[in-house]
Amino acid sequence: MFENLSEKLERSFKMLKGQGRITEINVAETLKDVRRALLDADVNFKIAKQFTEEIKEEALGQKILSAVKPSEMMVKIVHDHLTKLMGGENVAINLKGNPTVILIAGLQGSGKTTFAGKLALYMKSKQGKQPLLVAGDVYRPAAIDQLKVIGEQVSIPVHAEEGNMNPVKIAKAAVKEAKMKGFNTVIIDTAGRLAIDEMMMKEIAAIKDAVTPHEILFVVDSMTGQDAVNTAKEFNERLDYDGVVLTKLDGDTRGGAALSIRSVVDKPIKFVGTGEKMDALDAFHPSRMADRILGMGDIVSLVEKAQEQYDQEEARKLQKKIAKNQFDFTDFMAQIQQIKKMGNIKDLASMIPRMGKAIKNLDVDDDAFNGIEAIISSMTPDERSNPAILNGSRRKRIADGSGTTVPEVNKLVKQFEETRKMMKVMTTGKGKMRMPNMR
Repeated sequence: MFENLSEKLERSFKMLKGQGRITEINVAETLKDVRRALLDADVNFKIAKQFTEEIKEEALGQKILSAVKPSEMMVKIVHDHLTKLMGGENVAINLKGNPTVILIAGLQGSGKTTFAGKLALYMKSKQGKQPLLVAGDVYRPAAIDQLKVIGEQVSIPVHAEEGNMNPVKIAKAAVKEAKMKGFNTVIIDTAGRLAIDEMMMKEIAAIKDAVTPHEILFVVDSMTGQDAVNTAKEFNERLDYDGVVLTKLDGDTRGGAALSIRSVVDKPIKFVGTGEKMDALDAFHPSRMADRILGMGDIVSLVEKAQEQYDQEEARKLQKKIAKNQFDFTDFMAQIQQIKKMGNIKDLASMIPRMGKAIKNLDVDDDAFNGIEAIISSMTPDERSNPAILNGSRRKRIADGSGTTVPEVNKLVKQFEETRKMMKVMTTGKGKMRMPNMR
C-alpha cells in the first residue's frame, strides 16, 4: 500500500541530502516535489496545497540541531503533518449499549458485506463480544446468501428473513432477537447502490431512526481515490456517520482516499481492510500509517499481531525445550503455523523498517511455507523428534512423500539445525530467552 507515494516522497527528501541547512530555496524545491507526489496519489489539490504550506512554515521556523540533518528534520515534520492529516490519533469504535448496534453503509461494490463479517470476527476475537450479523441488503441478488457464507466462515450467526423486503423491520427484529438470546453486538449490513440516490438515503435513514445505532460506519473502496472522498462527503451530509472504513487498502498504491477523507468529512478513519482473508482488518492508527508511508515500517502493529498468537504457557514449554536442545520438527511446524496466523507474509515483512522497499518487487506467496510443511508432514514421529536419524534412505522417502526433491529435504534439515543452534545460543543456562532491549 502507498507504494508509489512512498517512493516519490523518498525522492523528494533526497533533494535536501548534503545540504548544510534548511533554506527557503531548498525547502521550496522539496515541497514542490512533495505536492506533486500528493497530487499523483490522488489527494485533493486544496489539501495538498495547504499541507505543503504548513510544512514550509514549520520547516523555516525550525532551529536545526547540529546533530540532525536537514533531510531528517524534513522527514520528521512531514511525518507529524501526515499523522495530523489522517486524524492525529486512533479513534476506537463505540461499544456502549447492550446490545451495541452498528450500522454499515456504503455504495454497492465497496465491500460492505465482507467488512461486516470481518468486523464481527474482530469483535469476537479481539473484543470478546458475541456478535449477531444482520442481512439487511434485500435487493442485491445473493446478498443474503453471501452473508450466510461469511457467517459460517467466522462461526457467527446471521439474522436473515427470506422474502421480507422491509429492511427496517428486519433490523428491528434482529435487535429484539439479540436481546432475547444474549448477543451483545448487532452488526447490520445494508443495501448499496451503484450511485447515491434518494431511495437509498431515505431507507438507511429509516433504519437509523428505527434501531438508533450506537455506531454508523461508512465503507468506501480506497482504490477509487477522490471518488471515494466525494461519496463519503455526500453520505455524511445525509447520515452524519461516526467513522469511515477503507477497504482494499492493500491494493491501493496511491493512498489519496486515506490522506484526504479526514480533512473533507471531519470524521475519523476507524478501520482499514488489508487483504481478502476474514482476519485482514486493522484498527486505523494515523501515526503508524505515516510510518509506513515514509518507509519506517510499523513495528508496533507487527508486535501486536505476534502477541495475538502468543500463548505464555506454550512459550514457557518451548523455552525449556530450546534450553535442553530438544527443539524438534514438531515445534518447528507449530511456529510456522503461528506465523501464518499473523497474516499475509509480504505485508508482515513490510512492517519491518526499510523492508517494504527491499521486498517491493519480490513475489512473496502466502503458500511459501507449503513445501516445508509437506516435508515435515512426510516424516514419522520419530524422525520429527530426532532429526539425527534422517539418513539417505529416509530423506529419499520423505522427498517422494512430500512431492519435493532430496536436495530440498537436505536444505530444510540443514536450515533447521542452524536454527536450533542459534536458538540454543540465545538462551541462558536458566532456559530463558534473551530478549533484545527495545528501548
